[in-house]
Amino acid sequence: MRGLTGLCLAALLAAGTASATVLAGARDGTDVIGHRAAPQVVRSADLYFALNDLDAQAANLLLFGADPDYAALRKDTLDTYEQRRAQADTDLQRVAEAVAGDAAGQRAVQTVIGELGHYQALVARAQLLEEQAHAPAGRPSAEALAAYRQATDLLRQRLLPAVDEVTKANAAVVERHYSDQRDALGGGWWGILVTGLLALAALGLLQRLLTVRFQRLVNVPLAVTTVLALAGLVTVLTLTSRADHQLVVAKNNSFDSVIALSRARAVAYDLNADESRYLTDRARAAAYEQGFLDKTQAFARVAGATLATYNARLAEEVDRHRADHGQVGFGGYLGDELRNITFAGEQDAAERVLTAFQQYQRDDRKIRELNAQGRLKEAVTFNTGLTPGQSNADFGVLSAALDDTQAINQRAFESAVAATDDDLDTTTAALGAAALAAALALTALGVRPRLREFA
Repeated sequence: MRGLTGLCLAALLAAGTASATVLAGARDGTDVIGHRAAPQVVRSADLYFALNDLDAQAANLLLFGADPDYAALRKDTLDTYEQRRAQADTDLQRVAEAVAGDAAGQRAVQTVIGELGHYQALVARAQLLEEQAHAPAGRPSAEALAAYRQATDLLRQRLLPAVDEVTKANAAVVERHYSDQRDALGGGWWGILVTGLLALAALGLLQRLLTVRFQRLVNVPLAVTTVLALAGLVTVLTLTSRADHQLVVAKNNSFDSVIALSRARAVAYDLNADESRYLTDRARAAAYEQGFLDKTQAFARVAGATLATYNARLAEEVDRHRADHGQVGFGGYLGDELRNITFAGEQDAAERVLTAFQQYQRDDRKIRELNAQGRLKEAVTFNTGLTPGQSNADFGVLSAALDDTQAINQRAFESAVAATDDDLDTTTAALGAAALAAALALTALGVRPRLREFA
């Protein structure tokens, strides 16, 4: 009897310890992924976007020149530039706070802090020189163009790579913790099951021993302990399975899409800037055109396509995709998203992104056609215009569709993290500890009268 009692107590303690270890690990893993690393990836990706759009607005300001026809657009562009500058400063501050314990991240952030002021000074100089030159639209002065070239080169060679370094480092943290946590939950589930069944088996044997030896139908304290142990086992296994499911939802189903869409948005704004750079800087036009194609492929890759063939090749793949949403014959960030459709409304939102992107690409070819025909001002007007049917208006539709699709996934991510937080909060831990203490006490209480009979 003493041996079986000791086995019951040991098995209950083992099951309780295994449960506490696995669930505490799940809670800590969710905290790292859901409250630290993943939000940090989103913040740094947002900083990457803000810097790209900052440069796009700077390119547009240079493109307008002193032409009075663009006075209203120039004011709107200046307002947007200031908004993006404030957004970049806020994002940078948050990123700096988040990498306080990361030496590599701190170095990258210090690079951005040090160079961002230099970049803004170069843009301000380009704007001042442009105002002094009273240049026509699309024909900036050599001095203003030189200053802008320095600014955009600094952005692309120093600022953006530093921000991307922080993004990749935190994304790697998410991947590592996700893999480790899934392994721990998988192995932990079986460990909890084995120790829980051992505790139930020991309790059953002890109950049978007392029934046979002392001719009692049931030992009430041990019966209650058995019910508690069974309920606890089912509850903990359910919580472990839920934590694993919510982890998959948070990381694979939503976070991966959030990052793909964040990068797609940043690339899209860089595409938009390349169009303005292409019209502004004739000496670098070919390089900016190639850059536009490279980023187009990053957004939605069509293997082997050139700028001249891209739209037709993409249209073929889109037709196949629209006939069967399971067929996604193009890659890039948008292809990644369309292969990871999970949530209600996500398919429709992603399809709007695809439709808007196709229209934006058609607008781009019209800009280049107008420019090739020597109709520069018409190209500038179509490129920067906000009237429906003009390029920047269509780009706004694309941007809104990207934001809507990302918001669906962001809400799903936050919901999955919150669900695990609720499941594994301090109340759950306290109830688990109380149930274990009660089971141990009831086990001792159940055998104590029988042991007294041998005293």
